[in-house]
Amino acid sequence: MNASVENWMQVKPQGLYCAPADCFIDPHDAVDRAVITHGHADHARAGHGAVFATPETIDIMRTRYQEASVAGGVPLPYGTRQDLGKGVTLWLAPAGHILGSAQAVLEYDSKRVVISGDFKRHPDPTCPPFEVVPCDVFVTEATFALPVFKHPPLEDEIAKLMRSLTTLPDRTHMVGVYALGKCQRVMLALRAAGYEYPFYIHGALKKLTELYESYGFDFGDWIPVSEISVKDRDMLRGKIVLCPPSALADRWSRRMPDPLLTMASGWMQIRARARQRRAEMALIVSDHADWDDLIETAVATGAPDVWITHGRVEALEYALRARGINAKALNLIGRDEEAD
Repeated sequence: MNASVENWMQVKPQGLYCAPADCFIDPHDAVDRAVITHGHADHARAGHGAVFATPETIDIMRTRYQEASVAGGVPLPYGTRQDLGKGVTLWLAPAGHILGSAQAVLEYDSKRVVISGDFKRHPDPTCPPFEVVPCDVFVTEATFALPVFKHPPLEDEIAKLMRSLTTLPDRTHMVGVYALGKCQRVMLALRAAGYEYPFYIHGALKKLTELYESYGFDFGDWIPVSEISVKDRDMLRGKIVLCPPSALADRWSRRMPDPLLTMASGWMQIRARARQRRAEMALIVSDHADWDDLIETAVATGAPDVWITHGRVEALEYALRARGINAKALNLIGRDEEAD
């Protein structure tokens, strides 16, 4: 075990802590100094003092929590080195998860620790691809760390949705997507597949979609469903309506003409999860690494030690140890293991 690193990287009640820099990484409580890997709510919380993150992540936090929540934001483009004091250097590398997502690279005492945050290796047009950073300790998630999880190409799942639109033209295709990342990735994939109609979206998806557009992403026409009067909603038949997963189960979706409930998530590989979401059609669309990518990535970093933050830690710990890597679970609390 890398004892020298454990002297300065510690697990505290608030989360992973770099002692010499007096700084937390993705803390789940407000702290004076925080490194934020990406904008999802279980990693980027409001109320910190100084916030070190990519410019995109700081903008996402402003959008979600208002300006005052990140008044101390220190924007760090990928690769920019930041002196955190007491000999600690921080820089950020792409994580391939969502817009602005980053791996936090901490260097101290001739050692390098990489905290990957949430990450994926599959292509995503909304963010730069994941970069392998050689290190002494690699800190990884384990959301989909079971051999059953092998995420198919996004194009295959989008093709499934396009076929359904052709086969069932009288039904409103309601697609449950998370507001940050999944929504915009699915929109771009549908455009690439030739979907040419406007998207109709739930109001909860509007602000973050506009933020992505401010970074140059072109989703084509999209219209808030609230702008379509009830008497005119029959025109939604054969069209795609994007909404938060929670909206699939409430009265909002039942107000659409003959809704076909569809859920886009990595969890859709498990039928029971699809039934929980009341999904008639399941699209396996994940923004996390699958089983093979988790293992291959940990090996590729060359790290002799791998720390696992949350998820299916036991399986990944066993698999990495079988490959001669010192793997251990950190069991950090406060991570959302269901969202994907």
